[in-house]
Amino acid sequence: MRRALPIFVVLGGLLVAIAVVNPYFLEPPAFLAFVKRAAPLVILAAGQYFVIVSGEFDLSVGSLVTAEVVIAARLIDGSAEATWPVLALLIVFGLLIGLVNGVVSTLLRVPSFITTLGMLLILSGAIFLWTGGAPRGALSPQFRELGRGSLGPVPWSVLILVVVAAAAVYVMRAGFGHTLVAAGDNDRAAALSGVRVARVRTVAFMISGLSAAVAAILLGGFAGVSAQVGQGLEFQAITAVVLGGVALGGGRGSVVAAMAGAFTLEALFTLLNLYGVSGALEPAVQGVIIIAAVALGAMSLPRRRAAATS
Repeated sequence: MRRALPIFVVLGGLLVAIAVVNPYFLEPPAFLAFVKRAAPLVILAAGQYFVIVSGEFDLSVGSLVTAEVVIAARLIDGSAEATWPVLALLIVFGLLIGLVNGVVSTLLRVPSFITTLGMLLILSGAIFLWTGGAPRGALSPQFRELGRGSLGPVPWSVLILVVVAAAAVYVMRAGFGHTLVAAGDNDRAAALSGVRVARVRTVAFMISGLSAAVAAILLGGFAGVSAQVGQGLEFQAITAVVLGGVALGGGRGSVVAAMAGAFTLEALFTLLNLYGVSGALEPAVQGVIIIAAVALGAMSLPRRRAAATS
């Protein structure tokens, strides 16, 4: 956790800065609204963490989120009776896309960057062909409740985020988490020690697909149906993960820090918005963060190797 400390310091500083500009920010309703807004990205970052720490990439999650929301609206079409079966279908669809990504990347040995980029294009093209660029149908009030509603004073999004975060921490502390990190650190050594690297990485892709499905449910409930609802989310998730100190090459990093990175990114954008900075600069900010994080990681790698051999 010592390696994760810097991101919590940065997050704390940003929250204080927001509170200075907006004194009501730290009051429970306003702070819960912030967490509710950040929940989909935090969940996506948690899923992306599993893939990246295993030594792979998943660029398909943004298009998968869009596909899930569009499919849900088309199949539900305002019907309350169809809500829960479609929710189950969305979860299965997310797992299936993750499975395809994992199988193609591990068994067919296509680099995950290419595999998931191809999946991004396939999903984008399929959704555009299906909808003609204008999503049809409508989400039911029961579906929207998951993104907009609350259980007492606490939004459902926050409760779902707590469950996802607890599950992610549990999985990483279990045996699977250790084998996942080992596969990302040195896949050959892991394989020689008995780790089924292909299976472990495929499961990581499935977790990423599952997280995209959950994020899509929350985003659809909160913002409604849009053909651009997931646009750019894959890069935001990767930015959040590297901001949390996770090595892009795999084998190092904490899922808690990755989720804190997502909160930090959301807090940074909130602060920029309060100061009137154009949202058009957000991609540029993400680019700077990714380059800086990778550069710092590359600079510290020789020191870690020297320490390990001494």
